[in-house]
Amino acid sequence: MFINLDDRRIYFDLMGAEDAPVVCFTHSLSSDSGMWAEQLPELLAAGYRVLRLDMRGHGGSDPVAGDYTMTDLAGDVRASLDALGLRKVHFIGLSIGGMLGQAFAINHPDYVASLMLCDTMPATPEGAENAWGPRLEAVRKANSVAPLADGTMERWFTDAFKPRNPARWQQIHATIAGTTPAGYLGCGAAILNFDFRDDLPAIKAPALVICGDDDQGTPPAGNKLIAEKIPGGRYEEMADARHFPNVEHPDAFNALMMPWLQSHR
Repeated sequence: MFINLDDRRIYFDLMGAEDAPVVCFTHSLSSDSGMWAEQLPELLAAGYRVLRLDMRGHGGSDPVAGDYTMTDLAGDVRASLDALGLRKVHFIGLSIGGMLGQAFAINHPDYVASLMLCDTMPATPEGAENAWGPRLEAVRKANSVAPLADGTMERWFTDAFKPRNPARWQQIHATIAGTTPAGYLGCGAAILNFDFRDDLPAIKAPALVICGDDDQGTPPAGNKLIAEKIPGGRYEEMADARHFPNVEHPDAFNALMMPWLQSHR
């Protein structure tokens, strides 16, 4: 399904009873809303309404030319909620989904019932240009994200995941390769230009921060800092996981997510 914003479309998936509390998911760079498939059945069974959004240039959402900011991406979430008539959500975001989630909670606090930020960062890390420059250049040169798919999967999952779940591994790999270059480059620019460290103490929503213990792209230290800076924030670390603990260890992830949501329902 699509939401029309100006001259572009945002793809969304909304399931569950209309009067149920809403859980809103945002995904990582070069992924899409399908990364939350392991969470959907349990949430629906528990009586939640689930909204999954694709970022601009990802999944089914149209790309936008040029650089994006976290404020832009958070604005897409707000505009989508307004279009759907949703006034309050339990927000869950991973990676850049957690970065724009911080912007969303800071800039649109009345929309946030609770906040769950996963494998993310509070600010552009030092030396990020050195890590990101070659990736962005590879996408520009190939006019495709496909050259980055193998390396991205290595950062997202431990070596044990592929033999355990080869079909899911391939599905996510294909999603990375199919991301639009404009969407990847635009979101990459946002990652290289944000800092919420001074703004996090103003967040009033209850916040849970989760991170895989072997996440090298958005390491535990930055996630712990987010939890420390948000008043009352809580941090949980997941064992034997890299950047996608919700997919690699869904039972353990859901065992943290469900009680969290129920406690703020």
